Amino acid sequence: MSRVLVAEDEERIARFVERGLRAAGYAVDVAGDATQALAAVRAGAPDLMVLDLGLPDTDGLDLLAVLRGEGHRMPVIVLTARDGVADKVAGFERGADDYITKPFAFEELLARVRARLRDSGRAEAQELVHGDLRLDLRTRRAVTPDLGTAELSAREFALLEALMRHPGAIRSREELLDRVWGFDFDPGSNVVEVYIRYLRKKVGAGRIRTVRGSGYAMN
Repeated sequence: MSRVLVAEDEERIARFVERGLRAAGYAVDVAGDATQALAAVRAGAPDLMVLDLGLPDTDGLDLLAVLRGEGHRMPVIVLTARDGVADKVAGFERGADDYITKPFAFEELLARVRARLRDSGRAEAQELVHGDLRLDLRTRRAVTPDLGTAELSAREFALLEALMRHPGAIRSREELLDRVWGFDFDPGSNVVEVYIRYLRKKVGAGRIRTVRGSGYAMN
């Protein structure tokens, strides 16, 4: 299991990223400032780091320069509100491998995490299997013996993946909103129910069950 360090001082974003990455099958550590992040890396370098630049004690760019200066080579994805060209150039010059600006979609962050781990030779499994349902993590295709191969949209894929990562668990509507659509999505929306219907048409209604009052789970 790949281990990801999230260096982010805004607790709501840190927990959102942590929950999403854990649901995707990663071990996750969270550091609220540069001092904690540096200590965590020195204690045992993670496979990848997600780094906010606006840390309270040290600028994230300075932390990145220190890490690279000490020889730590794990991929680093900058996740920040700084969206200027000069900021991005500075990030790459200090040693960042990728750069994402806030606000962001979790599915994009997850795709970047996978890509960077793959590039570093620390890739995860490329397929999830539950019963006779297979989900290809590279092509976003679901395959069943009765319905064949189904092409999934980005949201359909993220929703099915969230359910298949923990097939025995009931995922609440709020969890799925948080995981697939983001922490700032309207909680009153019925978008989860809509996409569950889309998925059932593509992979079979009997493979996803509704647990009344609780959420959804794989059969």
